[in-house]
Amino acid sequence: MMKWIFLALIIVPSLELALLIWAGGKLGFFATMAIIVATGLIGAFLAKKQGLKALRDIQEGMNSFQAPGDQLLNAAFILVGGVLLLTPGFISDAVGFTMLFSPTQKMYKPFIYRVIHKKMKNTRVIVG
Repeated sequence: MMKWIFLALIIVPSLELALLIWAGGKLGFFATMAIIVATGLIGAFLAKKQGLKALRDIQEGMNSFQAPGDQLLNAAFILVGGVLLLTPGFISDAVGFTMLFSPTQKMYKPFIYRVIHKKMKNTRVIVG
């Protein structure tokens, strides 16, 4: 798992930089900067809107005595998506946008549930 995170921390920023340089050459500096700023602003707005919706969903679930499991995962997606949208780059923007909306969040959920299940399975509870 750590090797994948390490590779992602090297490869993704390199790809982001290459895409930004390419876009700057094709679109020009100011157009590229405008796109970066616009996606950041739109992302911040959408993350706030979706984040407030996720908080309302959690509150409604807790008011009806339901565990907030799926709602908390949705809120985590929105948080991560918002951070990715505030990070300059086209790849992070694309992934960030997909994390804000429930139809596309469904793509990530099986992977996240497998990771959580694996962590829970590998964790030992010591009762003293």
